[in-house]
Amino acid sequence: MKKLNVKALIILIAIPLAVGGLSALLTMDGFEMYKTVAKPPLSPPAIVFPIVWSILYIVMGIASYLVYTAPYDYGTRMQSLTLYFIHLVINFAWPIIFFNMKTYFAAFIWLLFLWVAVFSVTVSFGKIKKLSAWLMIPYLVWVAFAGYLNYGVWVLNR
Repeated sequence: MKKLNVKALIILIAIPLAVGGLSALLTMDGFEMYKTVAKPPLSPPAIVFPIVWSILYIVMGIASYLVYTAPYDYGTRMQSLTLYFIHLVINFAWPIIFFNMKTYFAAFIWLLFLWVAVFSVTVSFGKIKKLSAWLMIPYLVWVAFAGYLNYGVWVLNR
């Protein structure tokens, strides 16, 4: 059994948490805005979002760690992790488009790109370490749900 690289694990969990934290910091007024817009059915209370996102960031960090430490071709692992980091940039931008810019349709289109990016990362991770792909599935589902919510906000508030 391979030894746990604690430093790498902490760094790879900290990266998505930092991305999400910075994005949340930049969209701090978003919770107030979210309370005021018309929302579709099944919309959770605003407090659910930071809890779910924090869990998802931790899990995706673990998934990236499993790929990083997998006994697999270095070049393939780095391509997969590069795709993962690109997806984090897409993830970072969505709340800014939605909450700060309040361009709900553009945010919805951006969220579709995010879903495709998460799907691509999931497939790429799965080729290297199956468990990493499985760990990404809740994130993929959550982004789809976020797409439903984003679309609903756009339709109900135009």
